[in-house]
Amino acid sequence: MPIRQMGLVALLALLLTGCALPPLEGRHVSTSIGPGEARANPLGDAPAHQKAAHPGRTGVFLLSDPAMTFAALTHVARTAQRSLDVQYYIWHADLSGTLLLRELLDAADRGVRVRLLLDDQGTRQLDAELAALHDHPNIAVRLFNRFMTRDARWIGFLTDFDRTNLRMHNRVFVADNQALVSGGRNIGDSYFGSTEGFFFSDLDILAVGSVVDDVSRAFDQYWQSRSSYPADRILPTPGKEAATETREALDFEADAIALDPQVGDLMVAVRENYVVGQLLEGKLDLEWAPTRLVIDPPAKGRLRRRDSDKATCRTGQAGTRYLSACRCP
Repeated sequence: MPIRQMGLVALLALLLTGCALPPLEGRHVSTSIGPGEARANPLGDAPAHQKAAHPGRTGVFLLSDPAMTFAALTHVARTAQRSLDVQYYIWHADLSGTLLLRELLDAADRGVRVRLLLDDQGTRQLDAELAALHDHPNIAVRLFNRFMTRDARWIGFLTDFDRTNLRMHNRVFVADNQALVSGGRNIGDSYFGSTEGFFFSDLDILAVGSVVDDVSRAFDQYWQSRSSYPADRILPTPGKEAATETREALDFEADAIALDPQVGDLMVAVRENYVVGQLLEGKLDLEWAPTRLVIDPPAKGRLRRRDSDKATCRTGQAGTRYLSACRCP
């Protein structure tokens, strides 16, 4: 066989080997805490009288300002007593992304169980940090629809396009199954306005009430999905000492970033703590309304081309956006 052909065969074998799926046997099973299982949490306790006045409804506050949204995420994390369930499509390794990773680490250090589920398309440059966080006894990291070739993800699109092109766009940040932040923003400077270049104009909501448990149950569906892989089955596993050093470096870097003028507006918003502070004082002007959660099934990550024409539309109540959901095997 000519050398060129041998080289092509070897490259093809390498690509196919690099895309092999790790096993899921023995994966730890965990679920969201029930609505009544959390320790006393001000996020749930403060609006209790409003909940009683609006049974079965959800209290919503619109987060239109990006700095205010960042502050809300920060203080929701700081107020958590027992659990944080965090699910995002993109988490950038930039200033705001580093600061919020440190908030998750701080929560875990004080005993909060943290489950972090990220779409693997949006985790570039975070492998070392995610592996180190996953090594923490109170943090579990999972990657949705993973890429086995970390530095050349185009290989995944080349060899398995039907699967790798189906991503998880969910964005939720839930504390103690009592309060959540969700909406259009991913985690990164371009979503919180802390960049001098291009940035996105998005909306999020802070919500308490009946829909929070629905979102937690939906998180569990994605967490237990066969498309969600524990980080230690995808990423190189650091030794205990290396993982500790990486977490300490993350903590040190976050302290330095907090002094960076580029995140000045974010730090001011965190100090003012308007949204969560007003919620804890029972003064936040929540809009109470019937709410229905509509999600794509997590099995879409295993969809094959032959099923792509089998789609159904799930429609919500009046005012709910219509979503397409794939009927997957």
